[in-house]
Amino acid sequence: MYKIGITGGIGSGKSTVCRLLAEYGAAVYDSDAEAKRLMNEDQTLREALIEAFGKDCYNSEGLNRGYLASRVFGDKEQLQRLNSIVHPAVKSDFRRWAEEQSAPYVILESAILFDAGFQSEVDTTLAVMAPLQERVRRAMQRDGADREAVMQRIANQMSDDELHRLSDQCVVNLRMDYLESDVEQLHKRYMYESKR
Repeated sequence: MYKIGITGGIGSGKSTVCRLLAEYGAAVYDSDAEAKRLMNEDQTLREALIEAFGKDCYNSEGLNRGYLASRVFGDKEQLQRLNSIVHPAVKSDFRRWAEEQSAPYVILESAILFDAGFQSEVDTTLAVMAPLQERVRRAMQRDGADREAVMQRIANQMSDDELHRLSDQCVVNLRMDYLESDVEQLHKRYMYESKR
């Protein structure tokens, strides 16, 4: 099974690229959504989080995200601890999921592809990029967040320069019609690679 890792900062359009590739028949694994699911459903993961951060990690609704965020926010060591518990679970879940797919190729969508070491799980990587002001505008519109909050999130993410350096390929998302054309070419390439 040919595997592609797709990454990009907030507002870059990585989810749009994944959606367009899904329309061509690709199967997409959203690592962020799946990590949240695993943190709620995987008993081993739950126990590891409780052991590391205390029983308040969970409440009657499931994962207590507010509590967990407060424990790791601004504390690199605690964030690393959280990631060292969650990321391996996501990797093994992705492997299991990819084996079950009948699509011509699969996509691992992750904003933290390189930070999490997920690039080791895929055959090739693609970074989706866009001009900063456009990213800010999109994120404000989508999330209803103010400019300052969006800029803060961007500051905490890998820069486009770093993504460009680390990724096998890049696509710049300026306009939807251009992007659709770029994605069509990417799909053709991935189909070719998946048959080799």
